[in-house]
Amino acid sequence: MIVVADTSPINYLVLIGCPDLLFRLYGHILIPSAVARELSNPVAPLPVRNWIGSAPEWLETRLVPEVNDSLNYLGQGEREGITLAETLHADMILIDDLPGRLEAERRRFTVRGTLGILAELQDVT
Repeated sequence: MIVVADTSPINYLVLIGCPDLLFRLYGHILIPSAVARELSNPVAPLPVRNWIGSAPEWLETRLVPEVNDSLNYLGQGEREGITLAETLHADMILIDDLPGRLEAERRRFTVRGTLGILAELQDVT
């Protein structure tokens, strides 16, 4: 399964102490370089910056050299995330931002936000 993540689900799961849920549910997670930059930005919470600074092996950052121009109305992380998902024919994208979620759904991706990830965990246990 190919799963691409945007910033917010990782951010929130780190803040509640549950980032390993991503590995437990999906295994390998891909993030575009813009998401890695957002997670390590000085304005990001310290636990998030520390976590991405020593990211687990199951998290892989990918460079997205050319972003789809039709996504310019979204934030950089969402633009690169959706473009990466399209490029890799991903099975799922993890994203909270409503405009990004709607765009990913319009492009026929399975979408999960932070709450959906937590609900999915409940279904597994």
